[in-house]
Amino acid sequence: MNSGNSTTDAGRYRSRIDAGNQDMSTRRESIEKLLENTEVPLTAKDICERLGISSTSTVYDDIEHVSQTIRIKGKEILIRPARCGECGYVFWDRHVARTPAKCPKCHSEHIIEPGYIIQPGE
Repeated sequence: MNSGNSTTDAGRYRSRIDAGNQDMSTRRESIEKLLENTEVPLTAKDICERLGISSTSTVYDDIEHVSQTIRIKGKEILIRPARCGECGYVFWDRHVARTPAKCPKCHSEHIIEPGYIIQPGE
């Protein structure tokens, strides 16, 4: 009798987990479509505003995931690198999606965010 209920409960629990994964997938697919259909690179803040996402941290995590998964489709994310708003230093060597905290050259925290756009791969 209890094992029957726990199986049912496990099935319900599994459904909620699957629904949660589906929501995450949908958000990432929305980011992918947005970046494919834009003419100019978008920042994480732009993506948050257009898709109603509250956290840029979530967008950065999703961009990193999307960049890995779109390679299978023969596409790639092009990144307009972050740059210092004070001295103009360009963060060419960054391999993560997030905006740097400060400039290594002048130590300013006025950093212009990186931008992202999806282009067909070669």
